[in-house]
Amino acid sequence: MRKLLLAAAAVAIIASPGIAAAQSPLVIKFSHVVAEKTPKGQAALKFKEEAERLLPGKVKVEVYPNSQLFGDAKEMEALALGDVHFISTSLSKFDKFTKKVQLFDLPFLFEDNAAVDRFQASADGKALLKSMESKNFLGLAYWHNGQKQMSANKALIAPGDAKGLKFRIQQSDILASQFQTLGATPQKLAFSEVYQALQVGTVDGQENTWSNILSQKFHEVQKHFTETNHGVIDYMVLVNAKWWNGLPKDVRDGLSKAMDSATKTNNEVAEKLNTEARAKIVASGVTTIHTLTPAQRAEWQKAMKPVWAKFEGEIGKDLIAAALKANTAKTN
Repeated sequence: MRKLLLAAAAVAIIASPGIAAAQSPLVIKFSHVVAEKTPKGQAALKFKEEAERLLPGKVKVEVYPNSQLFGDAKEMEALALGDVHFISTSLSKFDKFTKKVQLFDLPFLFEDNAAVDRFQASADGKALLKSMESKNFLGLAYWHNGQKQMSANKALIAPGDAKGLKFRIQQSDILASQFQTLGATPQKLAFSEVYQALQVGTVDGQENTWSNILSQKFHEVQKHFTETNHGVIDYMVLVNAKWWNGLPKDVRDGLSKAMDSATKTNNEVAEKLNTEARAKIVASGVTTIHTLTPAQRAEWQKAMKPVWAKFEGEIGKDLIAAALKANTAKTN
């Protein structure tokens, strides 16, 4: 009888994987495409540190930088399939899933990062994090990279100065329209191809953050930069919605707190790197940086309003109004 009872107990253990699984931490894979020293890279490591501290023995976070698991083109698919659990992707890449997030590509919409922060913390900004949930993608946070600056081999002071030039852009219909409206020609190129394209004259100019400009040495092949702060390069941290909603509440709460810490780290590092990068570009003495006056910036914004109007139907007039409100006042 005793042997029969022991055998039955052994069968019960084998048939109940949850008993063994309960003793093992939940493995969470965080995949991204940049180096660990970047704001995104540092933030992912901070998320791992805080998640494992807040949920000891319950979670193990594995961070895979530099496209070790999946590159830009595959990470959304990998998240949908459950092959990874967290990714952090450029806001410019979501127009296939929702047109509303294109808001962040509208040129000269936000005055500065403080306005971006106010909007992203508002009810409208938080709603955008859930705008792809029906497609099984849920945003948990926005992470900054920085404000974009324009460059060319001629000074870009007035909107008309861009006419006839060729500019490299990311994959974005709004960014294409931005330069077409200026009478310039947009050209979609991979980030890795931009330096050579500027060097040999395939394109005349580009737009990017100070930290990206310095790291890629764009200032060495561009005679003029204009501190336009005309657009934002940000990321959204995404999870598989079904996976996230299926987690125990205590695990979700712990991961959310860890994400808050990671977001703070990312944004602090991004601001620091951009400030330092600008100073190093100035110190290099190989290019000239022009700063727009408020009146000059207003002229650029006026020139870009047809782009806002063109995409208003896709993005939403109310959403654009909410973003503009963030420039001058606290949002809802």
